[in-house]
Amino acid sequence: MKQILTLILLVTVALASAQDWAKKKLDASPRHQEWVELKNGGRTVKAFVVYPERKDKAPVVILIHEIMGMTDWVQSTADQWAEKGYIAIAPDFLTGMGPNGGRTDSFGDLSKVREAISGLPADQITGDLNAAFDYAKKIPSANGKVAVAGFCWGGGQAFRYTTNQPGLAAAFVFYGVPPTTDAEVARIKAPVYGFYGGNDNRIDATIPDTEKLMKAGGKVYEPVIYEGAGHGFMRAGEQPDAQEANKKARDAAWKRMLEILGKGDLMAALTCCDG
Repeated sequence: MKQILTLILLVTVALASAQDWAKKKLDASPRHQEWVELKNGGRTVKAFVVYPERKDKAPVVILIHEIMGMTDWVQSTADQWAEKGYIAIAPDFLTGMGPNGGRTDSFGDLSKVREAISGLPADQITGDLNAAFDYAKKIPSANGKVAVAGFCWGGGQAFRYTTNQPGLAAAFVFYGVPPTTDAEVARIKAPVYGFYGGNDNRIDATIPDTEKLMKAGGKVYEPVIYEGAGHGFMRAGEQPDAQEANKKARDAAWKRMLEILGKGDLMAALTCCDG
């Protein structure tokens, strides 16, 4: 038993130290950060919220975490969205799923986090996202416009959420799997912008069929592939030891997002800052 406890402690310490750089950035932020409780029927979901420093009302971006759960990097990314002028809401989809009813930080073992997230019921995920969407619409300092962005597992969930939430203004899908049926695509109202690494064929191989499916359904789908970047380049490109291709992809992805959010009909809906 002592050996098992020691192993769990070592894994927990390793996971924490691997994200020290993200936590330091988060802790140094001057922006208001808070944890709130969202209601999905009888279920309570913890969500991390960060507010921008601006004098007018702001759009909201719902962030969907990776298969690694609610990490310091996810929270730091929420803070970076706020830095750009957006209210960011990041639900922890493992709320109540961990040991003793805890959330992501109660697991300690990353493999258990992945397993738990992989087993989440689709309806529960949608309900949690709707709870975040409803919360976003009622924030006094929000302008009523809500977009969604997701990474890895969260990228697939962001794409799937467009099939279930007609009120979204836009979806930013980072290396996530797409919907695959005409019926799903028919329900999509928001434009979908895809961000993919060139060295990620598991996901990239889905792009041609997705383009055909979305075009046939009359939907907006604009994928961009960043050559040389791998899966998870938004996280990998921010690490202190980032490979150049991942770093370039991350920087280009941020630039693209802010350009999308700063022009055209979408931007009549989601007006914000240039970062």
